[in-house]
This record gives sequence, structure tokens and C-alpha cells, in this order.
Amino acid sequence: MPFLLRVELPDVPGSLGRLASAIGEAGGDIEAIEIIEKGLDGLAIDDVLLELTPGALPDAIVSACTALEGVQVLWISRYAAGGNLFLDLEAVEDLTAHPERALDRLVDLLPGVFRCDWGARVHRSDGLVHASEAAPDEVPWVPVDRATTRIEVEDDLNLACATRVDDDEIVVMARRGGPDFLDSELARLGHLTGLALSIAKPAR
Repeated sequence: MPFLLRVELPDVPGSLGRLASAIGEAGGDIEAIEIIEKGLDGLAIDDVLLELTPGALPDAIVSACTALEGVQVLWISRYAAGGNLFLDLEAVEDLTAHPERALDRLVDLLPGVFRCDWGARVHRSDGLVHASEAAPDEVPWVPVDRATTRIEVEDDLNLACATRVDDDEIVVMARRGGPDFLDSELARLGHLTGLALSIAKPAR
């Protein structure tokens, strides 16, 4: 099964190459890398999807990464969504192909796009409107004043955030145990939700 590694590293030439070499020497076979955030005090945050060679351990990958100067592992966990990273552009293409279901498709795509556990659309009075497979049976509606913000859900193992669809509806996504949602991820969620809403309007 693939593993997802979230790592903070210096945003300088050669840094990613040194990271890839260290992962390879520790028994990790890199499948894909996505830059999640960069420009923070000279640092970048990347998601690395990798497979472990027989006999290799996640702890060895972590040790190899943190042995590099300026590198910090933020998260490593098994990644059950498959052997690739689903990019925002691919999500927009999917939404455009299904305009009549754009908001529901967005919810379905959230786990792959953001490497989270589940997504949901929640209405103020109707409750759960649509949810991805791993979502709980009930997700509370909460008022969201800003475009996108971190929220609390009843299961304290879930780290969640939400964005407004309109005054009565929100889109929620959550991770169990971590990592926390970055500001760049909150911005992307708001942007993709806005696009899904625009795509869906002609079909409504």
C-alpha cells in the first residue's frame, strides 16, 4: 500500500533532489510529489506519495528525511486512495464534465484532491445533503463567516474545515488524526467550491 509523506524542507535549488535521494536510500520508491505550500520563511511543504520496498519501514523513511538539514517530517501514514495524486486541474475537468452534479462531484473528489478522509455537503435545515464514502452518518452544520475556516466536529479525532456555498449550505472536509489543514489548502477548497458553484449554476 502507498504511503503519504508530508514534509517541510528548505525552498532552495537541490533540496527536493536531496530529499528524493534520502527516501530512495531508505527503501522508498517515490510515485509522485506535489508542492502544497511554498514561500514561508524560505520553506516549502510537499506531499510525497511513495511505496516501500520489501523490508523497508516508515520509521526509516522518517529518519532519513530528518537527517537532512532543515527538513522536518510533518506526517506519514498509509494512503488508501490509490497510486496517484489527484490534482486541482483534474478536479476542475471532472466538474466541467458533470455540471449538473458539480457540487456533489466536488465532495466525492475531496479525499483524492486533499488527501483527506471524507467530504460532505451540509445544509442548515436539511442536514447532510451529500457525502463521500467514509463520512459519518451525521455532520453538523456550522455558520461559516469567512470563505473557508477550520471547524470542530463531534469526533475529536477529526481535523476539519469548511467553506460556504451560500448562507444555508457549507462544504466540509476532514482528516482523522492529521495533518492539520494548511492555509493554502483552505484557500484551494474555497476556490474549488466557488468554481463548482459557477459550473453548476447554468444547470440549476
